[in-house]
Amino acid sequence: MAFLDNNYLITNAAGKILFEKIKDLPVIDPHNHANVKEIADNGHYADAWQLFAATDHYVWEMLRKREVPEELITGKNNSNHDKFLAMAKVFPEIAGNPVYEWIHLDLKRYFGIDDLLCEANGEKIWQEVNAKLATDAFRPQALLTGPLNVEVMSSTDDLIDTLEDHARVNEAVGRTLIRPTWRPDKAMKIFASTWREYIGQVEKRFDMKISSFADLVDAMKKSHDFFAAHGCLASDHGMEIPLGVDVDYAEANRIFQKALGGEKVSAEEADRYMGAFMAEAAELNAQTGWVTQLHAGAVRDVRNVLWDNLGPDVGGDISDHNQDFSTGLISFLNRFDSRLKTVLYCLDQGHQATLATISRAFGSTVRLGSAWWLCDTPIGMKRQLEYIGQVDLWYDFAGMVSDSRKLLSYGSRFEMFRRVLADVLGEAVEKGRLPMEIAETLAETMAYKEPKRFWGL
Repeated sequence: MAFLDNNYLITNAAGKILFEKIKDLPVIDPHNHANVKEIADNGHYADAWQLFAATDHYVWEMLRKREVPEELITGKNNSNHDKFLAMAKVFPEIAGNPVYEWIHLDLKRYFGIDDLLCEANGEKIWQEVNAKLATDAFRPQALLTGPLNVEVMSSTDDLIDTLEDHARVNEAVGRTLIRPTWRPDKAMKIFASTWREYIGQVEKRFDMKISSFADLVDAMKKSHDFFAAHGCLASDHGMEIPLGVDVDYAEANRIFQKALGGEKVSAEEADRYMGAFMAEAAELNAQTGWVTQLHAGAVRDVRNVLWDNLGPDVGGDISDHNQDFSTGLISFLNRFDSRLKTVLYCLDQGHQATLATISRAFGSTVRLGSAWWLCDTPIGMKRQLEYIGQVDLWYDFAGMVSDSRKLLSYGSRFEMFRRVLADVLGEAVEKGRLPMEIAETLAETMAYKEPKRFWGL
């Protein structure tokens, strides 16, 4: 098997047949961090660094591991050309990490470049990529509706967003290509230093005074209604540990007013408030039939030098397998049992059994999402899919998501997933555990049909 050849990630004959059945299916991506304005503006990408690495903290972390200076990663004083060549110089040294495969898949599939990125040919690849980026075929809308074959995608959007760019994209392409996703985290995270300022922004957005928890809930409903009117079908919520929702409303209001007055709230109080907030948000979703996505487990910004100099979302986050997921999730899912579609994402392999067994216990409205972030690798996806097939149900898998800010991820990450899926199902066929005709149905169901139906896309 050669690097990224037709058999890439597929180790059995049945899997190769299955991959041929699903490889060209349209992409359904229910969760990503796309720059919708960039897609709406539909300009040419400036260069290869902007396309491959400028927004990708997966890449940044690997470059830091190979001692590339921060100035050549996120700095403002070096050109994108210099940054790209610095990446090329160390790129052979990150082989084995999926970043190595993703970028080479992008080069091979969309630019026709089979060369391996390295110091010797970094300049050549830079020039070849940039020449193609200057053509109209490589504008964002052309890529999405052409070679990336995206049928529908859901971005991640703040509670106060006004969503004009979504309408611009959909009008330009003549169909609903991008739907928004409601993410009210900034109003929920009462412990953040910017929380009071953000509540002021919510007041301004909805032209109302927010002096109580009830007022905030009213603003949430206005936002929720606005998103629904603009095609939203899901919310997304990030938290370190899933929160219990058995919180007295009066207590939530007391904590809210304490924080609004500038007093410091304890960690326990923050959790109680956020649990009440989640209950109210999920209730809105239950009433409208939206999917509620729970991204739990990330311990954010642990590396002080990155936080101090660059802020959040730059590669300073870790997982912690010691977190208690079951207590909060059981509280949440019991409250909304059978009336709320919920997707659970796994960041740490140590939590997979807990999430899979909880999904199994709570029936078809609770689904496992794709292996997330630090598990978003061939090994992580394979382990998750194998475990789902043994403990939960493959049929009820919520589907692959790119979870990415990078446009080409709709190609490379979905191809990687579909190859792993074909390999796992093919292995079950060759071990006599699964009839081939059922495997073919499952492959298409998991890669396309059931996610499209479950999310309402």
